[in-house]
Amino acid sequence: MAKILSGKEVVASLNEKLRAEVERLKGDGISPTLAIVRLGERPDDISYERGAMKRAETVGVAVKQFILPAETTEADLLELIRQINEDSSLHGLLLFRPLPKHIDEEKVRNSISPAKDVDGITDLSLAGVFTGSGHGYPPCTAQACIETFDHFGIELKGKRVAMIGRSLVVGKPLSMMLLGRHATVTICHTRTVDMPAVCREAEIVIAAAGRAKVVDKDFFAPGQIVLDVGINVDEAGNLCGDADFAAAEQIVEAITPVPGGIGTVTTSVLLKHVISAAGQ
Repeated sequence: MAKILSGKEVVASLNEKLRAEVERLKGDGISPTLAIVRLGERPDDISYERGAMKRAETVGVAVKQFILPAETTEADLLELIRQINEDSSLHGLLLFRPLPKHIDEEKVRNSISPAKDVDGITDLSLAGVFTGSGHGYPPCTAQACIETFDHFGIELKGKRVAMIGRSLVVGKPLSMMLLGRHATVTICHTRTVDMPAVCREAEIVIAAAGRAKVVDKDFFAPGQIVLDVGINVDEAGNLCGDADFAAAEQIVEAITPVPGGIGTVTTSVLLKHVISAAGQ
């Protein structure tokens, strides 16, 4: 049976460090504060917002909410972001997406100051990841994978990694971050020929395909480390990942669960970025 790489364990370790850093900053008169901007009442946005606020309270990060009607104009949203960018008491900005269809999402996300883009969604933040310059912050889910590797002492240098997925949220930026740790990365996607065979050759498999249990037993080999980034709902209405956990658990050396894995770490990473921005 595979070792379970629990996100809760990673979070507990992270939160301890974050609380200590918040106390240090508050001793210098700085109160790390996250601005949350939400348009409309999407249930998934509200659920994530509540979770983020609860986690923020746990580590001592303040949260200021900016809740706007779904019909808010693009101009008004841009003006709010401008104000947040210029407010030195707000250290990070979390913008819920997707935005309503009447708003140019690319224009709006790129109006966020990279110094406050704690979710890593601007082109400049992503450029920092791809160039390795260290400017801005990487997407939180990609960083959550790195935090998980680090916490469990999983060496990346020289390892063969199969990255399933090429999104700008996980696949592409995480691949660059892994290259920065001297891993050898193969990015797999819907046009990859014989993807299971490619993955079986890897020592680490990262599933970020966005489809429930699409990564089945044919993708796995003994001794592998598997990080499952997906969050889906299966036919029975249960949360599940992109990997077939039951099948993988019988084959691989270690795997992250869903729920309770990478997704659990992501919010703590967001707060880590806020605290880092406050200390700049």
